[in-house]
Amino acid sequence: MTATRDLFETVVLPVASAEDARTTCAGAAAQLRRAGGRAVVVHVIEKAGGAPDKASVEQREEGAEETFAAAREACDATEITVETRLEYGTDVAETVFKVADDVDASAIAFTPREGSRWLKLLSGDTANALISESERPVVVLPDHVADGDAGAIDADATDSAAEDGGGGG
Repeated sequence: MTATRDLFETVVLPVASAEDARTTCAGAAAQLRRAGGRAVVVHVIEKAGGAPDKASVEQREEGAEETFAAAREACDATEITVETRLEYGTDVAETVFKVADDVDASAIAFTPREGSRWLKLLSGDTANALISESERPVVVLPDHVADGDAGAIDADATDSAAEDGGGGG
């Protein structure tokens, strides 16, 4: 019999941009900190599958580095262990699932992004695929940190450190 895993033990956080990384990491911070978990931040460079790509691979890789810098900054602020993974694939959700398998993730957590229903219909809705096709728990995070919540995240980190004997005062 195996021990029960905490939902936020190892969480894959798919992100599309620097702003998305900040929002997603902030949304998961308190739970990751409480669980002593680690974040695996994944950015997928979507390949067009034979069609010309919208931007060069170099431009997209530079954007990924900015995204990862934002994620590291957000996670470092709350002392969360973070790993970054740059992946390439024709199906974003399938690529995220592969990363989750590779790291034996306890869950996938993401922040849904704004978008018109028409755009989602035409391009395929990655959020819907993550929720409906995953073989592991999926956590949908709030798309914002309320004004009073930023302090709560810091307070949670301080409380957890004090409980662990790590200080606080």
